Amino acid sequence: MYDRVMRIQLVDEIRGNLSVDDEHPYRTGPWQPNTREFDAFDLDVVGELPDDLTGVYLRNTENPLHEAIGRYHPFDGDGMLHSISFESGKVDYRNRYIRTDGFNAEVESGTPLWAGLMENPQKSKRQGWGARTGLKDSSSTDVVVHRGRAATSFYQCGDIYELDPKTLRTLGKANWTKDVTPGWGVSAHTKVDPSSGELLFFNYSKQPPYMHYGVVDTEGNLAHYVPVELPGPRLPHDMAFTKNYAILNDMPLFWDPDALRQGAHAVRFFRNIPSRFAVIPRRGHARDIRWFEAEPTYVLHWINAYEEGDDVILDGYRQDPSKAVNVDLPENLIPYRMLDIHSVGARAYRWRFNMQTGSVSEHPLDDLISEFGMINPDVAGKPYHYVWEMTTKPGWFLFNGVTRLNVKTGERQAYEFPTGVYASESPVVPARTNGREDGGFVVTIVSDMNEDSSSCLVFNANDLTYGPIATIQLPERVCVGTHSYWENV
Repeated sequence: MYDRVMRIQLVDEIRGNLSVDDEHPYRTGPWQPNTREFDAFDLDVVGELPDDLTGVYLRNTENPLHEAIGRYHPFDGDGMLHSISFESGKVDYRNRYIRTDGFNAEVESGTPLWAGLMENPQKSKRQGWGARTGLKDSSSTDVVVHRGRAATSFYQCGDIYELDPKTLRTLGKANWTKDVTPGWGVSAHTKVDPSSGELLFFNYSKQPPYMHYGVVDTEGNLAHYVPVELPGPRLPHDMAFTKNYAILNDMPLFWDPDALRQGAHAVRFFRNIPSRFAVIPRRGHARDIRWFEAEPTYVLHWINAYEEGDDVILDGYRQDPSKAVNVDLPENLIPYRMLDIHSVGARAYRWRFNMQTGSVSEHPLDDLISEFGMINPDVAGKPYHYVWEMTTKPGWFLFNGVTRLNVKTGERQAYEFPTGVYASESPVVPARTNGREDGGFVVTIVSDMNEDSSSCLVFNANDLTYGPIATIQLPERVCVGTHSYWENV
């Protein structure tokens, strides 16, 4: 048992204009936003921290400061980054709003300036950034660490904001983005390859060629940037990579072209259009792309990809509404049905592309509804066995469990959080003392609605069923969030 004395410094409390009588399902309860920024040192630890657990856990959070202009969607929330650093048995916590251009403008104004995802962008009082220019770029979606800098991003393309991963000191926008096509920004899920040190990314727009693919080198320079021609505007969310290739996608869920011509952004699934996958050499050009077609679907997040002989193997969470679990939602949750992975039927799935014959095969990896999978970063882009993925509360965008799936055998182990306790995407910390893929740890933040508190939990990666081996109390209950990252230091 560690005996720590928690020292807390309240850095700032930022006043917005949210109503105290707010009843929105994604601004209350587990999603209630935070407005206080903390530096908290020597946090209390219950249990025993592993000796080789050294590094920083980062989590991004949609955390609105202001009332919405019209209808609110949780993806509209301002970005807030949480940092939990582990060193020599001590744990420190910090959180900061991400000081985007839009955040700063609204703080100065004291009012919201941008309408959100569920509203007509013409309601915005200011022009936005990204693929749909009425939106505010809140940089609230993902976070990775490249060249020692935490890089946050926005799901519909925006700027990349950089912070010190431990102190969360604002470092400004990533310098390399100045060389990206003006007005295009960068999509949410940039990928850092631990083996090469490169950062891979894509972006998309309503203007031809509709997509680009790029590589940022280990010096922080935009070393490669090429067009990827698509038939029209698309809504890709994630990408994958192997040792030699990057994998992009063109899937049949996108803005209705007829509505788009009228200025409306209505998303439709076109069930008669195949899913298409672009396999491009890591430093390849448009002429080098190999396109593969597969069954129509949509994938929000990929798990991993690797090469096996002439095949490129890609794993991700295929959505299949025909296998959805029907949930009787209350009226206030119906507009957010698509946030529920039970409603879209997301399950782990595999595609295999033969680079010689052009053939495609595909099959499910598991029948459990799950998403937001994390792997040991040491096997990113390489053959692997395990993914640690999240299960959700039916009807809600709330993580209620973490599961380890063996993608080779289908074997599964799981930990379900107590009722009223909700977790975050849970990255894997590679072990320093052994070479096993599952020999490290899994880290997450939970929001406990029963105790009105939040904690950071540490699990053994090879035995989730045991439960957390260490619990670190945070200074206040924090708004639930999604994407996270672990960086060894």
